[in-house]
Amino acid sequence: MNVPFVRMLATAMLLVAVFAVVGLRRRTHEVRPMTPAAGRLPIEGKLPPLAGATGWLNSPPLTPEGLRGKVVLVDFWTFTCVNWLRTLPYVRAWAAKYRDQGLVVVGVHTPEFSVEKDLGNVRRAVKDMRIEYPVAVDTDFAVWRAFDNAYWPAVYVADAQGRIRYHHFGEGEYAKTERVIQELLAEAGAANVGSGLVSVDPRGTEVAAEWSDVRSEESYVGSDKAVGFASPGGIARGARRSYSIPPVLTLNRWALQGEWIVGAEIASPQKPNGRIAYRFHARDLNLVMGAPAGHAPLRYRVLLDGHPPGPAHGADVDDQGNGMATEPRLYQLIRQPKPIADRLFEIEFFDEGAEVFVFTFG
Repeated sequence: MNVPFVRMLATAMLLVAVFAVVGLRRRTHEVRPMTPAAGRLPIEGKLPPLAGATGWLNSPPLTPEGLRGKVVLVDFWTFTCVNWLRTLPYVRAWAAKYRDQGLVVVGVHTPEFSVEKDLGNVRRAVKDMRIEYPVAVDTDFAVWRAFDNAYWPAVYVADAQGRIRYHHFGEGEYAKTERVIQELLAEAGAANVGSGLVSVDPRGTEVAAEWSDVRSEESYVGSDKAVGFASPGGIARGARRSYSIPPVLTLNRWALQGEWIVGAEIASPQKPNGRIAYRFHARDLNLVMGAPAGHAPLRYRVLLDGHPPGPAHGADVDDQGNGMATEPRLYQLIRQPKPIADRLFEIEFFDEGAEVFVFTFG
C-alpha cells in the first residue's frame, strides 16, 4: 500500500476522533485547528471590535481599546448548548480567580435558536447559571463575524496589548487554557500569578460527558436539520399531522406519536399525550425544550425501556420520570449508571403546546 496514503488516512482518522471527543456545536462545517501549535504563543491578530453587540449584561459596553492593559478571555456561548454548559464551571472559576490580577472574561452570547434571541431569556440564563462576568448580547452575529468564529463553545485569549495569542474550540484543554491565562498575566506584569489550577465541582448538565460511552449524536427535531426520523410517512413540514411510532426503533432513530406540527426549528404536540421515542446510547440524554412564552408550565413524563427511570433519572425529572417544562432551556432527563447500553427513551407530554428543539447526549 502507498505509504503517504496510509499516513494521510491515519491523520484523517485522528482528526475525526479529536472532533468526537472535544465536543462542540458547529455553526458551519468549516474545519479549523482546535488549538495553536505547541511552543511559544503565536500572535493571531488583533482583538476584534465588540461594537456589534446589541446589548450588554453585567457591564457597560466594552471595547478593545478600553480593555487595553488587561488579559481578555472571550467565550462564545449560547444558553441551550450542552457543549458550552460543560465548560462553564471552568470559565466561572477563571473569571473569579484571576479578576484581581488583570483578567477580564467576556461572554459573547450568540443565539442558535429563535428563543435565544429573546433578551429576557438570555438575562434569565445569566442569572440561573451564576454568570457574573460581562456578557455581550450578540443577537445579530456581528461579534461572531468579527472574530470569524464558527463554533459553540469557542475561547479566544488576548494579551494586554490587545493581540489574540490563543484560541480553543470545543470542550477540554482546561489546564492548557489556564496556563495561557497565567502566562499572559505574568507577561503583563501581574505579581504572584502562581501555577496552580482551579478545582471545579460541576453538577447536573455541567458534568463532563462520558465520551467513551457516547454513541448518539446531537439530533434536531425541527424539519430544517432533522435526521434519523422513523415515523411512517416522514415529516409533514409545517403541517398539523398525526404520527405514529413504529414497532421497532434501531439505534439513533426517533419517532413521534400523536398530532404534531414540525416546524423549521421546533416540533410541538397539538393535543395532550403527544410522545417522542428515541433509541440512544449514552450516559446522559438531554432535551432542549420549553413552554411557549407566557404559557403555564407543561407536564411531562419520561420512560426508559418502558419503565420509570428510577436511579437513571436526570436532574429535571423524579425517579418516576415526572417533570415540568417551563422556560426554554436544556433539560437533563436521563443520567444512567453503568453499564451503558442501547436504551429506548420515551417522553409523553400531558399538555399540548410544548416546543421541542434538539436532543443532546453526554
